[in-house]
Amino acid sequence: MAKRQQWQWIPTKLSFEQFEQFVLPHLSVGSRGPSPKLSFYAIFNYILRLLYLGCPWQELPIEKDAEGRPEIHYTRIYARFRQWVSVSLKE
Repeated sequence: MAKRQQWQWIPTKLSFEQFEQFVLPHLSVGSRGPSPKLSFYAIFNYILRLLYLGCPWQELPIEKDAEGRPEIHYTRIYARFRQWVSVSLKE
């Protein structure tokens, strides 16, 4: 009988506990400037979704706020992504 293949899956969303335990200690959070509108947890999950979908940044599906506007602009997510990548490459 053939062995069943073990597939590795790409996570598309982490729980808050998983994010705090496994991801947050490795991210630079910054100490100056205004705090972001969304939590790092939400921004990280948007980045995971983008990597899974493989779509351009402009096509990233972003949730709407109470007024029907996107809760964050895709350029803010991209900027945070670039910051995290540049810090990890320096280490």
